[in-house]
Amino acid sequence: MAYSIRFACFASALLSLLLGVAAIPAAAQTAEAQALLERFGLRESRQPAREMANWRVPQKVVVWQNAVTESGIPEIRAAYPSINFEAVASADALPAALKDADVFIGYCIPPGVNSDHQLRWMMSMAVGVENCAASEVMHRQDTVITNVKRLSGPEIAEHAIALMMALNRGFDGFIAKQQTQEWARGLYADQFWELEGRTVLVVGLGGIGRETARRAHGLGMRVIATRNSRREGPDYVSYVGLSHELLELTRQADVVINTAPLTDKTSGMFNAEFFKAMQPHAYFISVGRGKSTNQDDLLAALRNGELGGAGLDVTDPEPLPADHPLWTQPRVIITPHVAFRSEKIGDRVWTLVEENFRRYVNGDKMINLVDLTRGY
Repeated sequence: MAYSIRFACFASALLSLLLGVAAIPAAAQTAEAQALLERFGLRESRQPAREMANWRVPQKVVVWQNAVTESGIPEIRAAYPSINFEAVASADALPAALKDADVFIGYCIPPGVNSDHQLRWMMSMAVGVENCAASEVMHRQDTVITNVKRLSGPEIAEHAIALMMALNRGFDGFIAKQQTQEWARGLYADQFWELEGRTVLVVGLGGIGRETARRAHGLGMRVIATRNSRREGPDYVSYVGLSHELLELTRQADVVINTAPLTDKTSGMFNAEFFKAMQPHAYFISVGRGKSTNQDDLLAALRNGELGGAGLDVTDPEPLPADHPLWTQPRVIITPHVAFRSEKIGDRVWTLVEENFRRYVNGDKMINLVDLTRGY
């Protein structure tokens, strides 16, 4: 219900945006948008949209059904006839709708992004854009892509910390015992340890990684991290290594938290070699992308006692099949890709979508531009 209200509010806000778009000065933006940029350190593109490939004021905008209610489209068309504004309700209908569209506000849904389209800009309402990065059509069309990276950082970071603490305090076992009314005080008695002074390795020191690192540091943990391109990091991270240092840093960690995006380099990076480098008591937490973990290797490592446990918000595939052995493997907590959820994330996403739409129509610099060659 809360999300339905947010969608309706977004439709109303976007209607107002379209009604006044021709009169909005290039520099105008809402206080909410400015606060969002400052809070999350969102980056503007180097070039304004008008200097990017194939830019023009949109003639047709396709929106995935979650963003705008069908009832609002006729009103928008009547109020701003120069833009054909169309909502799409199914993946099968996307190819036809996108064929003559300038803009798509939605997700990197394969039937759409791989179709014969002429998209000039896509606003991804998700962080992950691997399907867009893998699309030959998106590359060939020089489609400008922006996403909502960093906006869900607080939520995902808190989820990662929750999984870590739940494993460390044995909540997985105690909740199971609760179902059978057992007062199991001896469960995991020799496996609890204080977090203060322990080492956590954050793999992928981007927006989510920074939020995770900050919270771990606040618990008194020593924070180390890896990132793809450079060693710079915030003061609360004691060491930032490059990607080739992963195994060396893993040997130091009591907890490894995966917050990395999915790219060719990160696909399957958490494999048998990685798990053998972990300390036997250490926990593996994954809130990045499911395909970055080789689940067969993870399962084997858990069974062989090569790590203390795993907390997974992402799996491969999703949903995880009901008969997959990870469901019943001891010391594993699985949540169904919900780490990004909170009462605040919807408002942040809609604020960014509205601001980027305004900027694109005005030909201004875009926010959260995606580098398709890197995949994020």
